[in-house]
Amino acid sequence: MTHSDKGHYANKHQGQKIDEKISSLIKSKAKDNELTCAAAHKAAEELGVKPIEIGIQTDLLEFRITMCQLGLFGYEGGTKKIDPDFNLPLDMEEQIDKISKDGRISCLESWNIADGLKTKRVDVASGCEKKGLKIKPCQLGAF
Repeated sequence: MTHSDKGHYANKHQGQKIDEKISSLIKSKAKDNELTCAAAHKAAEELGVKPIEIGIQTDLLEFRITMCQLGLFGYEGGTKKIDPDFNLPLDMEEQIDKISKDGRISCLESWNIADGLKTKRVDVASGCEKKGLKIKPCQLGAF
């Protein structure tokens, strides 16, 4: 959801209910009703749930997810943290090309490429941006 949807995140999840255990942990990790992507993933790991469950509960609380680890959203001024001048290494380009489908690649696939190449996640996002690929869906359901 976009910044203009602030305060209406729960609308994505009609009929879903707050899970007290998950929401309690989110509240403990959030600051000013914002939860970083890294904190959300840490919460999922701590609770043994999928990241999407953290994303749903964050939305139901009307908290905002910030500081995407791929650099795509949640930064000061609404800017991305990707490098438009990124020099795409051949091995990364090959991995991206192999996995991408219909002009997109998932967040999780992007993370897996970064882990496999032992590089930063934002570098993979920068490579995707350079190739004109969308990264979707987000593991937390933010996009």
